[in-house]
Amino acid sequence: MSHEGLHFIHIRQGGLYFVATTTANLSPFTVIEFLNRLAALIKDYCGSLSEKSVRMNFALIYELLDEMLDYGYIQTSSTDILKNFIQTEAVSAKPFSLFDLSNVGLFGADTQQSKVAPSAAASRPILTTRGEQGGKDEIFVDVIERLTVIIGSNGVLMKADIQGEIRVKSFLPSCSGLEASPSQAAPRSPLSLAGYGAAVRVDECSFHESVKLDEFDSYRILKVTPSQGEQTVMQYQLCDDLPSSPPFRLFPTLERDPSGRLLVYLKLRCDLPPKSAALGVVVTVPVPKGSLSLSQELSSPDQSAELQLSKKAVIWEIPRFPGGTQLSAVFKLEVPGLSPASLQEVGPVSLSFELPKHTCTGLQIRFLRLSRGAPSLPQRWVRYVTHSDSYTIRL
Repeated sequence: MSHEGLHFIHIRQGGLYFVATTTANLSPFTVIEFLNRLAALIKDYCGSLSEKSVRMNFALIYELLDEMLDYGYIQTSSTDILKNFIQTEAVSAKPFSLFDLSNVGLFGADTQQSKVAPSAAASRPILTTRGEQGGKDEIFVDVIERLTVIIGSNGVLMKADIQGEIRVKSFLPSCSGLEASPSQAAPRSPLSLAGYGAAVRVDECSFHESVKLDEFDSYRILKVTPSQGEQTVMQYQLCDDLPSSPPFRLFPTLERDPSGRLLVYLKLRCDLPPKSAALGVVVTVPVPKGSLSLSQELSSPDQSAELQLSKKAVIWEIPRFPGGTQLSAVFKLEVPGLSPASLQEVGPVSLSFELPKHTCTGLQIRFLRLSRGAPSLPQRWVRYVTHSDSYTIRL
């Protein structure tokens, strides 16, 4: 956006806007890359990216900007270089606790240690003195996928897209090398379909510039020397061909009762494996703009629903949805002047959710190997999580 010769470029992460202004004719992609890197550095040095952490670490963030920029010119954005100059200590927005298991997205170890790390384990500053709690040597590998789905009114899958990445966050003061092996991820083409057996199929994949791919084609091994902090070592995409069925199916029914109210019957089925569960499921149902009030019947007491007049939608919230189960809801809406045309205003239904310990592509980390000079072996954690980017079901 430009106004009177001043250009505004922004990104949004963690509920915060990062804005850069310039009067020069710069490449927007360069500025966006800098803003993304700034957000990543704030997360590395403050432990988390939120309004609270920014308020509590304003002096630290100002010092970061002062080292990264010189009269508006970018000097460096390297974590390894900046840590030699940053003197301000971070203030954790949320104290690290070994007993905090309440948040979404627990870390599960798929390595030699069979235990679970708390969700706040990786939400701490990378520069931590050895005497502080949570200062132990650890490395976290996240396999994060974002799912985009459109399902037609006849239940047929119209569009499916998965954007995934393998992200590494290291709390190791020094590490000469990390080897990670994703489960036979093979780019798809007419020539690559043969010979890979039950490989995980992806349409495109790209790697961080520091990743060595000498053994990737033969053994699917990524070699990287991780610096302290967080970096994305691999990104991949899969389009229009999900390895399994979409995680949710909806069976809707719309009726008008004798008293003139609009009845919306929803049956929502979770097609995840029985041992899995979706968390924080939010179902948004657009309703006629003249809707005045709502009464509901829900299949379990832990669910909730409300009519939000500002959004002209019913919001149905499900804290936890086990795989292989079905939930139902009946919404009764008071709509003055309800007509057949009003029924066309209902839908499409959108879902937002998180699937911990689950990837829709089936990609898994087979092993993690670390080579470093210290005699002790750092703890290694792997997390799998799928987020809904856009999940739409037409009525």
